[in-house]
Amino acid sequence: MTQTILLFPGQGSQVSGMGRDLAEAVPEAMALWKRAERISGLALREIFWEGDEAAMSDTRALQPALTVVNLNLWTAVAGRLSPQGAAGHSLGEFSALAAANVLALDTVLELTSLRGRLMAEADPENRGGMAAILKLELPAVEALTAEAAAKTGAMLLVANHNTPAQFVVSGDKSAVAEACRLAKERKGRSIELKVSGAFHSPLMAQANKEFIPMLRKAIWNKPKFPVYCNAHGRAAHDGSSLCEAMLVQMTSPVRWIDTIRNQYKDGARNWLELGSKAVLGKMVTPCLAGLAAPEECSVQLVQDAAFAL
Repeated sequence: MTQTILLFPGQGSQVSGMGRDLAEAVPEAMALWKRAERISGLALREIFWEGDEAAMSDTRALQPALTVVNLNLWTAVAGRLSPQGAAGHSLGEFSALAAANVLALDTVLELTSLRGRLMAEADPENRGGMAAILKLELPAVEALTAEAAAKTGAMLLVANHNTPAQFVVSGDKSAVAEACRLAKERKGRSIELKVSGAFHSPLMAQANKEFIPMLRKAIWNKPKFPVYCNAHGRAAHDGSSLCEAMLVQMTSPVRWIDTIRNQYKDGARNWLELGSKAVLGKMVTPCLAGLAAPEECSVQLVQDAAFAL
């Protein structure tokens, strides 16, 4: 594979023991875990190699840890690829920026550690939540979202546009629960997500306000290859455009359908997901429905276990 699009997953792709095999086989990979622990001040290996599910869902630790896993996998394959572009889903966008050399590695670890802490502190009462709504198209999801918000008097919006039949709502837990009830009533499915807040919603506004100065302070380099932005789904080819997109990323919807479709329109036919389990690769074909034939596209997954030896 000489030309491909890199896909980096975000929160929800964590698994117990992630990154351990690679770190124990490759000293440089272990060193990145230790750097992230120094920067975050958290015992990341203990949490994700020995901890329980609740500890692994805490966004303070999850954000730097997933970034380490993603980037160690990228380092393992980087010499064999000439990427056409990259994209990351939510948190994964920082891995894409690091892979494209837009941001220095330590900067990315600092930003994801800070982002995790700010997002956790934005909801100290744990009143926000998220849920995936499946098997319903966008107009139906938008309608039940508005109905759930009106009925509960609480904030709720469509936060992730993952595939044409998979959307994520984000907001007050009471509204999320009502949206799940309405989805079932309308022959859809719902899955409440194990996250510690209502991400990509106005409930993250204060966290984003505190995060923006650190984003502006960072050095944004010209990318080695284009990075497709969550906020609008299009490729960015310069550091300043990427910075502007990231200033609103925390509170904006993740426009993943547009991202994949724009990659295809730009000539992409091969996608490579770098993460602990298959998440994003499964979304490629549904996102391209009506635009591309399934046999046109190749999707591969690079997992930690593949590089254990």
